[in-house]
Amino acid sequence: MSRRRIVTAVLSGWLFLAPHLARPAFGQSEPDAASAQAGEYEKRLAEIRGDIERLRAKLGDEEKRERSVLSQLDRIAVRKRLLRSEWKLLQVQLARTRADRDAVGRSIPEMRNALAADRDRLARVLLTIYKHGRFSVARYALEARDLRTFVDQIRALEAVAGAQDRVIADFLSRLAALGQADRELGEKEAEIAALTKQSTAKQAELEAEEKKNRTLVAQIKTNQKTYEQAIGELNQRARELEKLLRDLDSRPHPGVFPGLPFGETRGRLDWPVNGRITQNYGLQRGSFNTKTENNGIEITPSPGDLTIRAIHSGKVVYADFFPSYGNLLILEHGGGYHSLYGHCAEFLVRNGDLVGPGTPLAVAGDTASLSGISLYFEIRYQTKPVNPLLWLRRR
Repeated sequence: MSRRRIVTAVLSGWLFLAPHLARPAFGQSEPDAASAQAGEYEKRLAEIRGDIERLRAKLGDEEKRERSVLSQLDRIAVRKRLLRSEWKLLQVQLARTRADRDAVGRSIPEMRNALAADRDRLARVLLTIYKHGRFSVARYALEARDLRTFVDQIRALEAVAGAQDRVIADFLSRLAALGQADRELGEKEAEIAALTKQSTAKQAELEAEEKKNRTLVAQIKTNQKTYEQAIGELNQRARELEKLLRDLDSRPHPGVFPGLPFGETRGRLDWPVNGRITQNYGLQRGSFNTKTENNGIEITPSPGDLTIRAIHSGKVVYADFFPSYGNLLILEHGGGYHSLYGHCAEFLVRNGDLVGPGTPLAVAGDTASLSGISLYFEIRYQTKPVNPLLWLRRR
C-alpha cells in the first residue's frame, strides 16, 4: 500500500470522526428549567399526598361520630374535599406526564437528524473499509521500506480503525436511543390516557357527592324536626369552635404584623369576599320560626368571584375541616384578634403562612353549609365573637 493511499485513508477517517466527536452525546441532562419544573411537580405531589392521608384519617373520625343530622353533612363535606385532593393529584400527575412526553417528543426529531448524519458517515466508513480493507500488521511489515515507516503506518491506521469503530458504535447507540425514545413516547401517551380516564371517573364521584349534599340540605331545610335538630347541633359545634380558639390563643403568638394594629382598624377593613349578606350577626329568626344566635355573618359571593381574601395581615393558624363549619381557615392578627373563614371549597394557603391584607386565602364553597355556596365569616377578640359589620368598611 503506498504512503499516499495510507495518508488518504487517515484523512478520510478523521474527517468522519471530527464532527462526530464535537457533537454532545445523547443522555445529557435537561436544562435547569426542566429540572426545576420536575422538582416543583414532586413537591406539589408530596403536598397533595399529605393532604389525602390527613383527609382519609379525618373521614375515618367522622365515620365514627354519632349518626346525627349534621354529621351526615360533615361526612359528605370531608369526602368531597378528599375527592378534590385525589382529583388534584391526578391533574399534577397528568401535567408532569405531559411535560415528560413533550420533552421526549422534542428530542426525537433531533435524534433522527443526528442519526441521518451518522448514517452518511457510516456509509463513507464502510466504503473506506471496502476499498482499503482492514489493515494487517504482517502485510504492512512486508511492504514497509524501513522500521520508521512501518511504525508510522501502523499508528496512522490504528487511528483510522479506531475512528471507524467509534462511528459504527455511535451509530448503533443512537439507533438504540431512538428506539427507546419511541417506546417511551408510546408509554407516556398510554399513561396520559389512563390518568385522563381516572380523572374523569373521580370527577363523576365528586358530582355524585355534590348531589348527595344538595339532597340532604333540602331535606334539612324542609323538615321542621330535622331543621331544629340541626340548629341544636350547630350551637354545640359553636361551643367546640370556641374551645379550639382558646387552644390556639394559648399558643405562642407570632408578634407584631405589618400595618396598623388590628384594634385600630375598626370600620376600615375590606370585605373578605364580594357578595351579599344572607345571614346577619346576632339573634336571628330562621325557618319554622326558630331562633338562632349567629356568631358571624354568611355572605353569598357574587357570581364568578369566589376568591376569599385576608381582611388584614396575619398568620394562618388553622386550615382544616371543622365539623359544621366545613373547611375552616383561621387567621391570627395579634392583640387577641382572629378572623374565621368557613365553608371553603379549597385553601390557597397553608398552616403557618404569613399573609397581608387582600391575600387570596381560599375559594368559597358549600362544605357543611346549609346555604349553598357561601362564606361564613367571624371576627373574634380574646376568643369571643364580635360583630364583623362594625369592622368592615360600610358599603
